[in-house]
Amino acid sequence: MAAKQELLKKIEDRTVVGAVIGLGYVGLPLVQHLCLAGYKVLGFDVDATKIEQLLAGESYIEHLDSETISKEIADGQFDPTDDFSRLAEADCISICVPTPLDTGGGPDLSYVEQTAEAIAKTLRAGQLIILESTTYPGTTDEVLRPVLEAGGLKAGVDFFLAYSPEREDPGNPKYSISTIPKVTGGITPDCNEIAGAYYSRIFESIISVSTPAAAEMTKLLENIFRSVNIALVNELKLLCERMDIDVWEVIDAAGTKPFGFMPFYPGPGLGGHCIPIDPFYLSWRARQFDFHTRFIELAGEVNTSMPSHVIRRVAQALNHAGKALKNADVIVLGVAYKKNVDDTRESPALKLIELLLLEGAKAAYSDPHVPNLPKSRRYDFGLSSEELTAERLGACDCVLVATDHDGFDFDFIAAHAPIIVDTRNATRNVTVNRDRIVRA
Repeated sequence: MAAKQELLKKIEDRTVVGAVIGLGYVGLPLVQHLCLAGYKVLGFDVDATKIEQLLAGESYIEHLDSETISKEIADGQFDPTDDFSRLAEADCISICVPTPLDTGGGPDLSYVEQTAEAIAKTLRAGQLIILESTTYPGTTDEVLRPVLEAGGLKAGVDFFLAYSPEREDPGNPKYSISTIPKVTGGITPDCNEIAGAYYSRIFESIISVSTPAAAEMTKLLENIFRSVNIALVNELKLLCERMDIDVWEVIDAAGTKPFGFMPFYPGPGLGGHCIPIDPFYLSWRARQFDFHTRFIELAGEVNTSMPSHVIRRVAQALNHAGKALKNADVIVLGVAYKKNVDDTRESPALKLIELLLLEGAKAAYSDPHVPNLPKSRRYDFGLSSEELTAERLGACDCVLVATDHDGFDFDFIAAHAPIIVDTRNATRNVTVNRDRIVRA
């Protein structure tokens, strides 16, 4: 009880020291909001290059301002480091590390496990640990908790443990971190109370659920809801192509219904860290309970098949122009997973580039938000963004629209490109050379 009251007092008077482990697209924005709330924040990452950039006052995430980071560091409010022994200095620790799929399509919790081991080495009484990484129900209690308790301290008694899923929508000006309600689920009511108190300084609304597993399932439901509905419209798009119906027109018309309908849109595949991965986390977990999530798995099959469909449409478009896909010069427009951001995690554009190369095409890309294509666990193309000049567009065989950034001038592109294969309905308002545009 004394530890709880002491930590609550630190939160109340803002003398608490926060920490964020994993300074990527989730962790670094969280750091910024913790600093805005008046907390001193330690930022941890195993990537020494990121730490060096931050210490130099440079942001490596497009929508985060370098000047703000530089000022926070100069004022001593933000302290980025790769020295994990300093975790003992923190009162509240948020874990924002990746949770990808392994080579077999199951959960890869190696980053969570390694982080838990690092925290356990310096864990002290009175600390709050919050897991934010997307994962399957049971992870906080069954994976994180045993590692943290191995030294003798008990969750809910000596230290506090909770799960609170991140809810980010990069590039959406309507919502910031602070305006999105924050879900928390603690191991005990005290854990939940403290996690809610800590995050209430940042988030306008705290939604407390009874257990970490309920919070973990909440995150999965949110993204599986989107995955299933995107799969539905992707399948309808394939049918509409055969029936010569404009699926985009149909969705827009259905969207005028003021009740009982929410518009989702087709595309070349799923991107981002959550939607392409979350369904597989739950399907894997469900099998441990002798339950098969057939609906979810079917949606996953539909969505993962879309890049191959797009490449078939590219091949068809080239064939109609008397050209082959092999040796064709194809420019992929946009490699970020969604418009107006620089995040390429799980972007379907990367799969499209891979498939083009496998078919013997010459793949290039242009993206104003991604000047150089970063190396990932699956891809290392070594490509850089190309300028879309009239000469470059005219010399290529096909332009493939994978991401509809606002920065693209589609009238200009349509005026010079011999063929456009559009997966995003980005050319809907183009008035020139519409006979060269193919929907996919």
